[in-house]
Amino acid sequence: MTDFETTNYTVTNRVATIKLNRPKAMNAFNEKLRMDLTAAIETAETDGDVRVIILTGEGRGFSAGADLMDGLGGHDDIESHILKEYKPFLTTIDQSPKLYISAVNGACAGIGIALAITCDFTVMADDAYFYLAFAPIGLIPDGGASYHLVNAMGYKKAMQLFVEAGRLEPQECLEYGLANKVVPANELLNQTQGWAEKLAQGAPLAQKFGKQVLRSAARSSLTDMIDQEAKIQVITSTSEDHINATMAFFKKEKPVSIGK
Repeated sequence: MTDFETTNYTVTNRVATIKLNRPKAMNAFNEKLRMDLTAAIETAETDGDVRVIILTGEGRGFSAGADLMDGLGGHDDIESHILKEYKPFLTTIDQSPKLYISAVNGACAGIGIALAITCDFTVMADDAYFYLAFAPIGLIPDGGASYHLVNAMGYKKAMQLFVEAGRLEPQECLEYGLANKVVPANELLNQTQGWAEKLAQGAPLAQKFGKQVLRSAARSSLTDMIDQEAKIQVITSTSEDHINATMAFFKKEKPVSIGK
């Protein structure tokens, strides 16, 4: 296990688990947690043996969002604060060739929601919830939360959730496509780990480029996506993984993917 001051990092069967570790503060983001999370994600990104990364929180909740006691962390304004300390790890998750799963335990609020729903997949404990805690303190959603919520819920529902400082229960998150699975709280990490290990056995190139095109789809036109898919399919269709998988299909064998 690799321990940073405010995150715990472990790797098992090609799956890295990063736990936000400020449980007394409900894993609220202070400057140190932002730095440690960025470093832990970089560790997973540069480890060639890691295929899937799980993000979760120690203690009673995933994250309470930004630590209001922390201020701006030495930045002149909140714009600089967000762009230099939150955007790097959020965009790394978005653009990574690896798969990220958020395992949401307990309360997930503020920019903690942005972290959770930026991941490729979300598994929620049955006692977890999303709380959009911005409006009561005179702020707007940040960290890309508005982008993800509007794409999932539509403008009217997302706007209502924001202005009413609403709370989304696990079943609602499933219905809106903000979560993939809801599991018993005491099974959250075990079930997420099992799913992550299955995903880690998949074809790396297909997962990498599939993530790329599917994330692009919400921002692109149909004609642009057809062009992008066709271009990338040249790479996947001529890969060793595709050739080996095709041979395995005809032989009725399980394919072995090597990421080439």
